[in-house]
Amino acid sequence: MSGILFIVGLGPGAPGQITDDARDALSQASDLLGYGLYVARARALGASPQAISHETDNREELDRARHALDLAAQGRCPVVVSGGDAGVFGMASAVFEAVAEGPVSWRGLDIRVIPGVTAVLAVSARLGAPLGGDFCVISLSDNLKPWEVVARRLSLAAQAGLVIALYNPRSLARPDQLDKAFDVLRDVLPAETPVVFARAIGRENEHVLGVPLSEARGEAADMSTLVLVGCAQTRQIERPGLNPWLYTLRRIP
Repeated sequence: MSGILFIVGLGPGAPGQITDDARDALSQASDLLGYGLYVARARALGASPQAISHETDNREELDRARHALDLAAQGRCPVVVSGGDAGVFGMASAVFEAVAEGPVSWRGLDIRVIPGVTAVLAVSARLGAPLGGDFCVISLSDNLKPWEVVARRLSLAAQAGLVIALYNPRSLARPDQLDKAFDVLRDVLPAETPVVFARAIGRENEHVLGVPLSEARGEAADMSTLVLVGCAQTRQIERPGLNPWLYTLRRIP
């Protein structure tokens, strides 16, 4: 007997930024698996009251994935939850990595990935249209890859003229990496390149700070912050007394 394993993106945090498909999956859950913050958010967003919570640390993704697969193989309906979109630095890749390395029987399970609104889309909508041209998303976390790889990707993305969204910009374990990232970018980009620190977008404590790259400092960010770095085609529309709008030209001269 086999159940259904849902992998659900909960959106950036605002109740209106979760999809109907995600709510439907949560309502069917026999079990909720994820980081404690996301499990609590899933319950607030309409998860089945009967669902059993399985809260684990952020560094236990593969064990969490294997547990969910075992539950699905038993005929249950586990829901693995991530913030934003589960396929963008979320649990979807961990689940499929576990499938690839696990029993052949897991390959026959009904696994459904439910997309969500990832943070960079929420931030872009809040700022205007900074993703109007080509862009990339880079995680500054070096838990799963060396810092040298992160730095090289930052430099190449800046050289390519891409708008850059930085996920996982700063934590207690990595207090200096965002400043190191800005140093890498300053070697390539002009000092006036716009940088935006967007924290908790869509939630009550949201905060937006825009500065030129020359003035960007890592202390302005935490793990609830997405950092957006513009490119040569990024423009700013000043609005007296209001935050400026940011947009990126659709064409390159």
